Amino acid sequence: MPEVAHPPAPPLLRRRLRQLLSRRRDPVVVQSVRSTGAAVVSYVIALRLSDEPAPLTAPLTALLVVQVTLYSTLTTGVRRVNSVVAGVLVAIGFSALVGLTWWSLGLVILASLVVGHLVRVDEFVPEVAISAMLVLGVSQVAATAWDRVLETLIGAVVGLAFNLLFAPPVWVEPASRAIDDLAARMATLMTGMADGLTGHTTVAGAVTQLHEARRLDNDIAGVDAALRQAEDSLRMNPRVREGLMFRLVLRTGLDTLEICAVVLRVSARALTDLAKAREDEPMFSPAVTRALQDLFGHMALAVHSFSRLITAQVTTNAEEQEERLTRELGMARECRDLLANLLLEQLRTAPAQWQLHGALLADVDRVLDELDVDKRSHRLMEELDRHSRLRRGRGGRLPGVLRRRG
Repeated sequence: MPEVAHPPAPPLLRRRLRQLLSRRRDPVVVQSVRSTGAAVVSYVIALRLSDEPAPLTAPLTALLVVQVTLYSTLTTGVRRVNSVVAGVLVAIGFSALVGLTWWSLGLVILASLVVGHLVRVDEFVPEVAISAMLVLGVSQVAATAWDRVLETLIGAVVGLAFNLLFAPPVWVEPASRAIDDLAARMATLMTGMADGLTGHTTVAGAVTQLHEARRLDNDIAGVDAALRQAEDSLRMNPRVREGLMFRLVLRTGLDTLEICAVVLRVSARALTDLAKAREDEPMFSPAVTRALQDLFGHMALAVHSFSRLITAQVTTNAEEQEERLTRELGMARECRDLLANLLLEQLRTAPAQWQLHGALLADVDRVLDELDVDKRSHRLMEELDRHSRLRRGRGGRLPGVLRRRG
């Protein structure tokens, strides 16, 4: 019987399959699978050990205990388990006395919050009330208190075991993307500031750039949250050999970008003040404008190269990115020197704005200094030495990365 030839998969289907396979290592996917697995395993175990026909307290507890990172599991797992157990006990007490009504729900929440403070679960006080409401919603009248406690302990043990046996994902890549996105927004702002100098700069346009610079503070807060998650995922993770170096590279890089964002906001403020002082005339002469545009352009490329450098150091070889950053900084410094000479000539005929011009040059110098490769290496070594002293002070042994780079 002749074989039937199957038509090849459509290109769209093949592309979707490749995208699906590429996401199998995505931290969100890994964490979702781990949480689902822990909940199912705890439910299966609870079915065998508990007398309840549907022991849903066990998977609920497992979902609450399974943390995003191994470090947070080991440091906060006990408090989280205490909060869940306390909430379950409160729900059991209320379910044995009253049904679920609006006033009993209010009493359950109030009692849970009070108990949470009494047992000192710290930041997990709200989870005492959450656990109580979940248990109360699963079963308004508990058959036996011991079944609920047993289910809670099963879920807690399974959740902790999953984090110990199946290491949580490493969140370095999302943090690196967040840093790259922040640097891209800063570079876009610099480019916009340069474009705004063309022709007559309006006060409204300068104010818009200033608001954009201020919004970088919110962006930095978001990147900091992603970086803290990445730092926790690197601590005590058996899948990572040089977690300390990764954490310091990303953290010091974000600190540098944060300083540059602050300086950039100050520069936007200075340009806004200059625009207000020269509403009826161009802010700068054509030569100064071209020099400023070239300077902001090279600074934007330098910021982008800097972010690629610090993220490349935790992924691939960073030599190419370091060379690119050094080249852009060199060209930016040449533009800065040319700008300083042009501003000096302009101040001889219009000395009224010498303070704003000087402040603008000082801001440029600060950004170029913060992005400097040598200064970054020095700052990184200082952080490594500081961690080395802390480890020696605690009696711990230096990790291999510190011994190799010390």
